[in-house]
Amino acid sequence: MKLVCALFLLAAVVLVSEAAELYTTKYDNVDLDDILKNERLYKKYYECLTNKGKCTPDGKELKENLPDALKTGCSKCSEKQKVGTEKVIKHLLKNKPSDYATLEKIYDPEGEYKKKYEAEAKKYGIHAN
Repeated sequence: MKLVCALFLLAAVVLVSEAAELYTTKYDNVDLDDILKNERLYKKYYECLTNKGKCTPDGKELKENLPDALKTGCSKCSEKQKVGTEKVIKHLLKNKPSDYATLEKIYDPEGEYKKKYEAEAKKYGIHAN
């Protein structure tokens, strides 16, 4: 269910620290609320992730790291990044369900991650169609 596991969080956490094998915390102070509230900023990340627009360098890293984050259950994420991931997923499901569905088709076409994270998501009150 962490399909978008860092949709924007990984945008804030785009580089991987090779020494620690964790995503960098360099961008942990990015205000996700600003991105989610600002349609222009949100659209840039969304278009990057859906191959409909150019990616900024951080967007490109996000797009490259998203499959790994899904595969590993965000195991390389800091606690702050995990909290941000939950915030983004809840926002998408509540306010942009069609965007969530589009991302799900791209990043989880077989429904593998949806099944994997379904129980965990229910603990947080996250429900997808």
